[in-house]
Amino acid sequence: MCGRFTVKTPLHALVDAFGVDEVQEGLEALPERFNVAPTQEVPVVRRTGEGRARRLDLLRWGLVPLWARDLRIGHRTINARAETVATTPAFRQAFVRRRCLVLADGFYEWRREGTARLGHWLRRRDGRPFAMAGLWERWRGPDKTLERPLETCTIITTDANEVVAPIHDRMPVILDPDDFARWLDPDEQRGPVLQAMLRPCPARLLESIPVGTYVNDVRHEGPRCIAPYAEPPAGAPRAPAQTELFPG
Repeated sequence: MCGRFTVKTPLHALVDAFGVDEVQEGLEALPERFNVAPTQEVPVVRRTGEGRARRLDLLRWGLVPLWARDLRIGHRTINARAETVATTPAFRQAFVRRRCLVLADGFYEWRREGTARLGHWLRRRDGRPFAMAGLWERWRGPDKTLERPLETCTIITTDANEVVAPIHDRMPVILDPDDFARWLDPDEQRGPVLQAMLRPCPARLLESIPVGTYVNDVRHEGPRCIAPYAEPPAGAPRAPAQTELFPG
């Protein structure tokens, strides 16, 4: 799965990297985020409006489908499996017409070692930001009466590549830049074409950095979340595990 990630890249650099034409009104900068968690706002790029320009917006992470009675479903829909996204009721409508890029520059997975769950930060070897395949939805409330609809998103996952597999069996779909335009195009609705993009990225693009247990707590922020973790000497006691909220 993908349950936590980083977005440290400045807004202007994301605009340049992903060919953004418009930015959400009033959004002038993004704070550095080292521990983005479910239900928080995350930057996404999608095509909206008559001209279908690429627009960068902040959406709540945890997709709430049109038919949901309340927001609680969003805690279970932070990820959509590539293998079933086209048929799962919560995602199938968005998969057809409401696809997006969820922007990040790293994501976390965890591996248990003894009694501790040690975080690993996975990023591109060149340090550049990347786009995870996402879906978005607009929820108007159980009775369609919300004056201001809530916009939410999910991240699609696939089988792990060779870098991620020793840590976890799933990873987010990191889209090839050549696929951005087609993924964002709401007129592209051919299932086989869309499914072909939902594959593990080449292992050579990623590196895995052990970062320990500090990041396990969603209340923790800052560069310490991605500080490389040094294994204690043989026989030395390990630091106690941190409280885990929304573990990966």
